[in-house]
Amino acid sequence: MQELQEEVIGQCVEGPKEEQQEEVMGQCVKRLKEQEEVSKELFKHSTKLIHEYLSMAPFSDYLDSMHYNRFLQWKWLERQPVTKSTFRQYRVLGKGGFGEVCACQVRATGKMYACKKLEKKRIKKRKGEAMALNEKQILEKINSRFVVSLAYAYETKEALCLVLTLMNGGDLKFHIYHMGDSGLDQERALFYTAEICCGLEHLHHERIAYRDLKPENILLDDHGHIRISDLGLAIHVPEGETIRGRVGTVGYMAPEVIKNERYSFGPDWWSLGVLLYEMVEGSSPFQQRRRMKREEVEKLVMEQQEEYSSKFTPSARSLCQMLLIKEPSDRLGCQQGGALEVKGHPIFSSINFKRLEAGMLPAPFIPDPQSIYCKDVLDIEQFSTVKGVELQPEDQILHSQVCSGCVSIPWQNEMVESECFQELSVIQAEGPVPPDLDWRGQPPPPPKQGLLHRLFSIQECCCNCSDSEDEVPIRL
Repeated sequence: MQELQEEVIGQCVEGPKEEQQEEVMGQCVKRLKEQEEVSKELFKHSTKLIHEYLSMAPFSDYLDSMHYNRFLQWKWLERQPVTKSTFRQYRVLGKGGFGEVCACQVRATGKMYACKKLEKKRIKKRKGEAMALNEKQILEKINSRFVVSLAYAYETKEALCLVLTLMNGGDLKFHIYHMGDSGLDQERALFYTAEICCGLEHLHHERIAYRDLKPENILLDDHGHIRISDLGLAIHVPEGETIRGRVGTVGYMAPEVIKNERYSFGPDWWSLGVLLYEMVEGSSPFQQRRRMKREEVEKLVMEQQEEYSSKFTPSARSLCQMLLIKEPSDRLGCQQGGALEVKGHPIFSSINFKRLEAGMLPAPFIPDPQSIYCKDVLDIEQFSTVKGVELQPEDQILHSQVCSGCVSIPWQNEMVESECFQELSVIQAEGPVPPDLDWRGQPPPPPKQGLLHRLFSIQECCCNCSDSEDEVPIRL
């Protein structure tokens, strides 16, 4: 540990005095002895010291280097317009509230994504402009391995297109009800619950209430890890305030939502309890048969106590009961501790949440890459044509707000993962300046030629060609 600190701090912080380096390393060693497990807080003071040093002379040198010019080139490339020609379109994966979801591929890098199409006329007919813009802005703001990422946003003549993380493993509803017997084994259900808890924690940290947690909105990736999707009903909750809104999916809405009371993040923890119950039991705790009226389900949610079968261990039952407490102030996750309360339940004692959040824990189920975990294309209902709606010039204001092109972090990750960054950023440490960065060596751009000049040039070329003695007539 001592050698590691000396190497890192010695190489990166040549500027600070030796006494400062020894003091920083001493503090790191002291914290390491005091803490039971290592966390990023261990090097907090070291990071501050390095940042202060690098922000002075080294940063000035960087601004005068070719590395900064290369950075500007990448930012210029990142801000290029995004259109439908940027992608190849593939099969339909499903459908959302305003249009289809299909697979797509970036032509330049080969990266696969899911393209969620929001039909402009359908949005206008359902008065969903605020919902579409809200989803885009929240997705753009969130950077979590447990929430789908927005990589691009562009528009076509008919639709607004959100290009999102492609999740090949299907949704939880398919795995619960269409992969053999209904339900999942408890170990798998608890793993998904832990990852959803981390996703909700990241959303709540940004003051965002999700409000639509259900199996259809939880997707699996190639490695069996989950992400929360479809943030159309998510909303920002101002600091110290509560909100009101009777929104969500029947059977997953908390009692306070049904009664149209004020709330903050409590309904998300209620929905997590419903989802955990459904994963273990293979059925909803409040929808006892497939077709029930909305009023019947809501009455059961507010009045009936859920029943537990032998599929639940005592600890799983305890967690479910604590999440499904009808009084929000007594519910797990709603007592000032938030996600830490849920993570602290004894059932999660075997899960290292720091490793889980770093993506270092293997998933209990890995999807087969040869299988398709969704409905057949022919089984996906087609949208009917929207009639009686005409787009107006003022609608373009919303469209331009939604379609902002690339989103920085996902786009940069794509450039790194596809090795485009490595191939295009070759700069030798002591070699000559690459031609594309040698501004002084570039020839001046040719002067623009007018239309008349181009026309006379074409005519002169044609005359010269016709006078050539060596010309061989072409047979048609």
